[in-house]
Amino acid sequence: NFTPVPRDAYRIGVPVSGIYREIFNSDSTYYGGSNLGNLGNIASVPMPWMGFPDSIAITLPPLAGVIFAVADEVSSD
Repeated sequence: NFTPVPRDAYRIGVPVSGIYREIFNSDSTYYGGSNLGNLGNIASVPMPWMGFPDSIAITLPPLAGVIFAVADEVSSD
C-alpha cells in the first residue's frame, strides 16, 4: 500500500482454500510502525478473485506491505 490510508477488507485472490497466516507486516511496531494488521490468521472464502478460486479480505496498513503464507490448507475431497 503506497498510500497513507489504511485499506480495510481489501480483497485478494489466493490459490488454495485454507487459513492464511500473516508472516510479515512492515507496519509492525518492531519496524517502527503503528502495528495495524490482520491479527495473525485469515480464513479464505470460496469467492473467485483476480483469477484465483478463493480470496481473503485483509487489512492493508498505510505505507506498508504484508506477506501471507498458507497455515492450514483445506482439502477439496
